[in-house]
Amino acid sequence: MKKTHLPLLAAALLTACAPTAKVPATTAAAAPTEAPATPPAPVDWGRQADEFLTSYSAEYQRLYTQSSEAEWRSNTRIVAGDSTNAVATARANEAMAAFTGSADNINNLRQLLEHKDQLQEFQIRQLQTALYNAANSPQTIADVVKRRIKAETQQTEKLYGFDYKYQGKSVTTNDLDELLRKENDPKKRQAVWEASKAIGPTLKDGLLNLRGLRNQTVQALGYPDYFTYQASDYGLSREEMMTLVRQINDELRPLYRELHTYARYELAKKYKVKQVPDYLPASWLPNRWGQDWSAMVDVKGVNLDATLAKKGAEWQVQQAERFYKSLGFPALPPVFWQKSSLYPLPKNAGYKKNNHASAWHMDLNQEVRSLMSVEPNTEWYETTHHELGHIYYYLSYANPEVPVLLRAGANRAYHEAMGSLMGLAATQKPFLVGLGLQDAKAKTDQTQTLLKEALNYVTFIPFSSGVMSEWENSFYADKLPADQLNARWWELVKKYQGIVPPTARGEQYLDPATKTHINDDPAQYYDYALSYVILFQLHDHIAKKILKQDPHATNYYGSKEVGTFLAEIMRPGASKDWRQVLKEKTGEDLSARAMVEYFQPLMVYLKAQNKGRKYTM
Repeated sequence: MKKTHLPLLAAALLTACAPTAKVPATTAAAAPTEAPATPPAPVDWGRQADEFLTSYSAEYQRLYTQSSEAEWRSNTRIVAGDSTNAVATARANEAMAAFTGSADNINNLRQLLEHKDQLQEFQIRQLQTALYNAANSPQTIADVVKRRIKAETQQTEKLYGFDYKYQGKSVTTNDLDELLRKENDPKKRQAVWEASKAIGPTLKDGLLNLRGLRNQTVQALGYPDYFTYQASDYGLSREEMMTLVRQINDELRPLYRELHTYARYELAKKYKVKQVPDYLPASWLPNRWGQDWSAMVDVKGVNLDATLAKKGAEWQVQQAERFYKSLGFPALPPVFWQKSSLYPLPKNAGYKKNNHASAWHMDLNQEVRSLMSVEPNTEWYETTHHELGHIYYYLSYANPEVPVLLRAGANRAYHEAMGSLMGLAATQKPFLVGLGLQDAKAKTDQTQTLLKEALNYVTFIPFSSGVMSEWENSFYADKLPADQLNARWWELVKKYQGIVPPTARGEQYLDPATKTHINDDPAQYYDYALSYVILFQLHDHIAKKILKQDPHATNYYGSKEVGTFLAEIMRPGASKDWRQVLKEKTGEDLSARAMVEYFQPLMVYLKAQNKGRKYTM
């Protein structure tokens, strides 16, 4: 998946001279002894909050921009043995953290929040956000936080500077992904899969070190662990978050069980294996983590890869922009095209870059960029629409009505939901026909189309809400022992996904760390599971209430009404409660209902295909 980028809000500087925002003094000077004492004037806490937030926000935005620029350089130019960017990034993040986590700012924030009854909701939200940020970099443990910044920078360099090898040659993750989608020889598939996991041991010591540092930083402000800290951003306790993601997984379990059974038998047939395994070998699936199986199905009448290959990589990004413009959104600012890194590096570049697609809000205003490696194929076609969803979300809430501290999604999942929603919309047949990417007369099997979608969206839920969320919960909150990291991972993979490794994977490996988010976007992968639920709720509403179309066959293109609906969700940023936003716009609370309903027609087909087959989940 593609996670929106936010710069590190990590450590505090060791120096005590870092700038802080001040709550203005409120106590009058002592009166002369000969004059009768006068009671101090009542404090105007609303005015105090405004003055503090004005000062704080200006400095926050300045340091955030510096941090973003440094992070961008570290992610787009990785040179083996050259620590220049790493040192600069650590310095910028330390400066940012010294401000957000300063003892003075924490004390001022707490003092103002003690007088909530005299503040406006808008002010309270900003103050709470600033205090939440402070917990990620409290100056009271400056040495710990400084070490964390250095460790995170080093981990990023190891993660994206790794030299993957297959058959003795250096390969990219794009190369490995392509092989897993297309290779039919089980032995070669296993070799590809194992090559994709080779990075794990390199990251183990760094990840264990980061666990301790991340937990210690947030514990300084009263959070028991880093997972709890991240869940609190939703207004939920750790237990409430785990209950929510388990509920989502349970709601989709019956459909996943059918897909799992179907996949075991179909892949055994494809790979000419007579004995159908009870659990899916990980190397059989067309994705390194078994989170997306959609490449198993080629829908007849649709050869989008061939069509896109003729269009070229640049066309895909430009077309994604045209889609948003058709809904009424503005053209992307020139700086997006000038400073983004959108395409794979030349073979002779002499350096590497982060290979994970991401969207960047550089200054919390109008400077936006994207980091991708776009190639002309279906996966990147969807990804370009997804990433531009993040970009337009940034641009929408970067408006004068939304203060700097609230320029974020209604919650973290909303950002992913917007991106994924547009990715789904851009792949439905009426949309593709309208763009000339698919022949209107071509007969397409609607059941196979729905199956392909389910092998993308539904198979992702057990991975995101199950494996990833449960493993990181164990890792951070339950203090998972260092000699059980890989065992716990594969225990969860088998339980939730029904997948097993092709060979024994002992503790000399660290397969969870091969997922980038475990390293550089930790303890919040449930964002993606929640985003899919929100995505289908929004899509259900758009299809039925706005477009009056079948949710399985929509065309958003050119609908200003759809654009207005989306803009009204995007524009307030985090200034409104995410539950309130969802209820107001869709009429219902967070629920997997729409997602389950969308795929219900597929259940009849799958049960017919699986008749007489052995279920193992």
